[in-house]
Amino acid sequence: MAPAATATVSGAWLLRAAVALVLGLTVAAEDVEMVFLKTAVAKGAVCLDGSPPVYHFAPGSGSGANNWVVHMEGGGWCKTSEECAVRKGNFRGSSKYMKPLSFSGILGGNQKFNPDFYNWNRVKVRYCDGSSFTGDVEAVEPSTNLHYRGARVWDAIIQDLLDKGMSKAEKALLSGCSAGGLSAILHCDKFSDLLPKSATVKCFADAGYFFDGTDITGNKYVRKTYKDIVTLHESVKNLPSSCTSKQTPELCFFPQYVFPTLRTPLFILNAAYDSWQIRNILAPSPADKSKAWAKCKADIKGCSSSQLETLQSFRKEFLAALPDTGKSPSLGMFIDSCFAHCQSGAQDSWLDEGSPSVEKTQIGKAVGDWYFGRAVSQRTDCPYPCNKSCIDNEDD
Repeated sequence: MAPAATATVSGAWLLRAAVALVLGLTVAAEDVEMVFLKTAVAKGAVCLDGSPPVYHFAPGSGSGANNWVVHMEGGGWCKTSEECAVRKGNFRGSSKYMKPLSFSGILGGNQKFNPDFYNWNRVKVRYCDGSSFTGDVEAVEPSTNLHYRGARVWDAIIQDLLDKGMSKAEKALLSGCSAGGLSAILHCDKFSDLLPKSATVKCFADAGYFFDGTDITGNKYVRKTYKDIVTLHESVKNLPSSCTSKQTPELCFFPQYVFPTLRTPLFILNAAYDSWQIRNILAPSPADKSKAWAKCKADIKGCSSSQLETLQSFRKEFLAALPDTGKSPSLGMFIDSCFAHCQSGAQDSWLDEGSPSVEKTQIGKAVGDWYFGRAVSQRTDCPYPCNKSCIDNEDD
């Protein structure tokens, strides 16, 4: 595949940077331009609406010139053609609506706030397929013109990055947030297999450890959601075969059933009171028709005493679904007690003065320690509301 043109730095930016350097000013973060993979369209690697896939690229330098962090955007899923049709009209399903963005957190280019990865080749893969990059339906849906091609999008972007130099990577980290964090787990071994055997390759899932939990009515509502996603997008062919050979396809959307088969080291970052999972696994709307959980789902401080008891039970169920750290020495883990979802993309939660910490260690430090083998990095926080560092980082 012919590589697309890489992002360029504008002359205006260079002029501002030069002026700032002379005056001793700090230059604000610059938007990272988008790379549109127009050549991928001919191979059917497209967003839901048929538009070309997109990623953002900041080239590495110095000691990081041959190292890569590839971070996949999150944004839920669509389980019906009606839901996917809605996404087609925004950036969740079409690159026509995507705009440039700046990098921060694990993708940040400031050495002080991202000391381990700041000078690596940094990539953000935009998410526009609604299947965690697992879909591959040959036929285009005639009534909606929807293309379910998430796996092809992932393949095309990764191939383009390989062509740009990732095929010679010395170190690499496949990461993602939410649905992108799940994708990092589902594609982890495949990503590792595409890189040199001499490279240090690991995977990092932020808020992507969606577990097979029980809702407030005693049912497993999210199982049906995942079954509908897998069916609509024909995801089974792109889920890890090491899992689907043992489980039904929808269960292989749950990391707890995939992890035992992984060959590549993984780091799990998750809130024990993950706000998305509380809203959609513990108390989804079909299970909370009276909306008794509305305030609690919006803000953990709005939960009643009985709801907090339910949340503590939910936390225990979540912790039980995590891998056994004693049997997984290569596993990294940071489970805090924040009411949050996705903590690696924003500077204030990744590695900043007020960032959440567990055992006096912040997220960015914990991930770096694990990746570089500086220390065993497996931390599980005490129950809410014990961690005061979470208070300023909770979801609104």
